[in-house]
Amino acid sequence: MQVETPKRAEDVNRDGIVDISDLIIVALQFGDVGNADTENDADVNGDGVIDIEDILLVAGALAEENAAPSKHTHFNEVLSASEVQQWLMQAQKVKMKTPAYQKGITILEQILHKLIPKKTALLPNYPNPFNPETWIPYQLEKPSNVTIHIYASDGHLVRSLALGHKSAGVYQSQTKAAYWNGKNQLGEPVSSGIYFYTLTAAEFTATQRMVIRK
Repeated sequence: MQVETPKRAEDVNRDGIVDISDLIIVALQFGDVGNADTENDADVNGDGVIDIEDILLVAGALAEENAAPSKHTHFNEVLSASEVQQWLMQAQKVKMKTPAYQKGITILEQILHKLIPKKTALLPNYPNPFNPETWIPYQLEKPSNVTIHIYASDGHLVRSLALGHKSAGVYQSQTKAAYWNGKNQLGEPVSSGIYFYTLTAAEFTATQRMVIRK
């Protein structure tokens, strides 16, 4: 008679392996309070709330190769470096210092390292050509005040996007990238043509080309 292997609580999505996908599921429900009548697999320790202890338990159960962001195609869209930094700060306040929790902290530190780009860069906008809106992705190797200036082909300033102070990380998805609605500073739609956008972050500056086609 075959004995079924007990399911691990850390295997939140019940696919037979504890990997980065399980951590993301817990992250998406972080802060939720459980219902006494409903079992939530993201509440790994079963205490009724999804918090830093659940994050640490899943992280601590990750094998080294399963902690890689490449294991999940939307990793950077779900987790940010600033979020993981907050988890690490909360982890220092956890009273239980079991080996599982300590390993969880180590894995979170490794994930944080992978979430921080090695260099600041301005990435190609998408879609391009576009009408009437586009997203401008970028990445930061360190926290910076970020501004994007958009210029017409003759060099005059069309629009400035002050994005404020941003943590180190990748800003690529539509929820994180800079957004331009194709309008100038007065709120008027700009005409078709070639435009240039310049990213300024601390001492870094870079420019790319984009096209509005109506």
